[in-house]
Amino acid sequence: MRALVIVHDHMSSAGHVGERLVERGYRLDELLVVPASRYTTPDVEVAFPPATNYGLILALGAPWSVTRRNAWIEAELALLRAAHAAGVPVLGICFGGQALAVALGGEVAPAPRFELGWRRLATDAPELVGPGPWFQFHGDRWHLPPGARELARNEVASQAFVCGRSLGVQFHPEVTPEVLRAWFAGVDPQLPARVGVDPERLVAELRAELPAARERARVLVDAFLDRVAATGPNDGAAAHMSA
Repeated sequence: MRALVIVHDHMSSAGHVGERLVERGYRLDELLVVPASRYTTPDVEVAFPPATNYGLILALGAPWSVTRRNAWIEAELALLRAAHAAGVPVLGICFGGQALAVALGGEVAPAPRFELGWRRLATDAPELVGPGPWFQFHGDRWHLPPGARELARNEVASQAFVCGRSLGVQFHPEVTPEVLRAWFAGVDPQLPARVGVDPERLVAELRAELPAARERARVLVDAFLDRVAATGPNDGAAAHMSA
């Protein structure tokens, strides 16, 4: 089984989510969208492979907004639409979840505030998306596409939705301490102070929380594969989850 992993920037990785996919038998084909040399000028040209080449697509987060709608974002939205039409399951994380929402007819807009750090969720489907805590690092939020079912939320944003065989989550189940440290090195250095967090403390908390965070990611991936991706027609997941 092959999974396409869309890595939008050089500082990110599939982390715990990728580890669990490999344990479940997937071979990961990583596609880096914006190389390190273009991080500050990310409007690159990208040729995405056909969605039907893969049994699953994992779209990771990104430091840019889906609302940028440059050439590669439009190409990625087309890929996610094609995956949905073909019944190829998609797991979208943060930017990836927002891109999935837009690809399926929803919208993305700025959140009322930047969300950074550990948050618990209100969940309607704890067997699929548990209450956490989950790590948040985002300034945008989605508005659900037609036919999607929201699974979890907090006071800032919708946090998880299912549509067909695909799942979008706003939080970062994949993040590791090394990746988080790289993210802090790459973002506006004033951001942590503006949102009232200490980067070193958050990295240390993630390191201390690592076994539990890894286990939550494993449970999420298993639930996605077994309860969403494993359904048949594209409207089957929503029916399955509401049954």
